[in-house]
Amino acid sequence: MRILLSAALAIGLAFGGLFPAMAADIGDDGLHKADWMRDTFKDLREDLSEANAEGKRLAIIVEQRGCIYCKKMHEEVFPVPEVDAYISDNFFFIQINMFGDVEVTDFDGEVLAEKDMIRKWGLMFTPTMMFFPEDVAEGLTAPQAAVAAMPGAFGKGTTMAILSWVRDKVYLTDEPFQKYVASRINAGQ
Repeated sequence: MRILLSAALAIGLAFGGLFPAMAADIGDDGLHKADWMRDTFKDLREDLSEANAEGKRLAIIVEQRGCIYCKKMHEEVFPVPEVDAYISDNFFFIQINMFGDVEVTDFDGEVLAEKDMIRKWGLMFTPTMMFFPEDVAEGLTAPQAAVAAMPGAFGKGTTMAILSWVRDKVYLTDEPFQKYVASRINAGQ
């Protein structure tokens, strides 16, 4: 038995680069905890400033305990090495619990518990990712400031497309996201 376990470990280590990264751990709140998620005070203006200082784009991911679509993203999409590296290199993600009690400070200065902020923002689906510009005008709420929002679970291709569409600021052009995705598919990406 020991020989079989040693052989399995050796094979796993030898071929480890061929397999995607492991799914994120589950935290005490029942939510997945990816390495690229930031633990902040959830003050969006401060988070935006920190993201900008690191040369990254601020993003929020809203999730809930037991969400099968969150699980799908954390087990099938986010662990793909290309996706994981792209997020780590380009984004400053903070996680918000749809039914949580941790205080969040919106861009407009209002402070509410996570669950109340989600209600204020009108979000209904998990996961939902919101992406922000480098500068947010005074008085805007997160949904008003967001350059893109992606509700639901998508595969690697669509997820990579929204990440690159935001990072490369394609939203500032006349090309809508749907055409951008189609052009990536046609290019074999």
